[in-house]
Amino acid sequence: MSAALRVFIILLLAYFLSYFFRATNAVISPDLRRDLGLTSAELGLMTSLFYLTFAIAQLPLGALLDRFGPRFVHPALMLLGAIGALIFASAQDFLTLSAGRALLGIGFAAALMGALKAFSLWFPAHRYASISSLYVALGASGAIAASSPLAWLKEQIGWRGVFEWGALVIVLVALVVALGVRNAPKGMALPRSTQAGNASLIWRSSQFWRMGWLNFMVGGGFLAWQTLWGGDFLFKVRGLGSLEVGSVLFTFSLAALLGFLLCGPLADRWGLPRVLLSASLGFTLGPLLLALWPQMPAWGLYLTYGLMGFTGAFNILSLAQARLAFPTALTGRAVTAINFMGFMGVFLLQWGMGVVLGLSEYSTALLVWATLIALAIVGYLPLALEQRKSAL
Repeated sequence: MSAALRVFIILLLAYFLSYFFRATNAVISPDLRRDLGLTSAELGLMTSLFYLTFAIAQLPLGALLDRFGPRFVHPALMLLGAIGALIFASAQDFLTLSAGRALLGIGFAAALMGALKAFSLWFPAHRYASISSLYVALGASGAIAASSPLAWLKEQIGWRGVFEWGALVIVLVALVVALGVRNAPKGMALPRSTQAGNASLIWRSSQFWRMGWLNFMVGGGFLAWQTLWGGDFLFKVRGLGSLEVGSVLFTFSLAALLGFLLCGPLADRWGLPRVLLSASLGFTLGPLLLALWPQMPAWGLYLTYGLMGFTGAFNILSLAQARLAFPTALTGRAVTAINFMGFMGVFLLQWGMGVVLGLSEYSTALLVWATLIALAIVGYLPLALEQRKSAL
């Protein structure tokens, strides 16, 4: 096995865990409601804290990775995640549960950005995009493990047992990262970042906000639905059991994996903004269908969840678009800023939907969400039109 392939596989293990733990609440939400008496608003807020702390950690993370490399920054954060898993497993009230969930978010904050930093040194530039998209696609299989397999495992050892054993797995993988991943190939020093470029150019750019708000609504909504409300909808509105819910979420996650694999080649063929716009329009159909036809037959439910998983995965293209939209000196900060917008979207949409559900029904919450996505698409439209004009 080549050293570069070893680095890829080891980091992939950590990214798999990141996807698994962010998605667990979609399957265990009935247990959390029953055992701790959580309301919809509390469930949404607690689950969204993973994404809030994950997003906030992105702000200093870029500088830490540039200075120290992913080898020790990534596993050090993972150890905090292991502590979070143990706290979550032992929680007897909302606040303790929330603290554990928040630490899990910090623990996996470097799972993607740390890998992207490593890949920039371990793989040639012309393979960077393909390696990165493959990494995301394979890592997304962690969400598949958090569907039907998690539903079965929960029945065997309980949701607390899942997190107790999960904490041990996190520690073991963190140790493997520290021992098996070098920051750079032998003989190559870790490059030191410069302060070239003005990062405020990003936040003052209309291009950034057009991309950022679309990622906020589609990328954030994609994860908010996959990791909590998509499962809760099936439990509460459709009255499905844990294994049935796991099966539908499995379809969502499998379709998302396919979307991650195909979005890059499709963007290369048809143009990135055009493909991202089309996928966002397709994603909007999901909440509309569920709001207007909540009792659709089982085949419609699987198709709708599959559509949302497949088209929602295309939000990863916003990271690639950010790399192209700003000068090279600002690439790292631009990508981190877009990632920040996406995960703030998960936080606010998960929490916000819980608040709406406390006041109304799922149909109202889904229609509000679909409207917000439509507004973000309208804001993004000029970027797709600019691409079309440049191609003529």
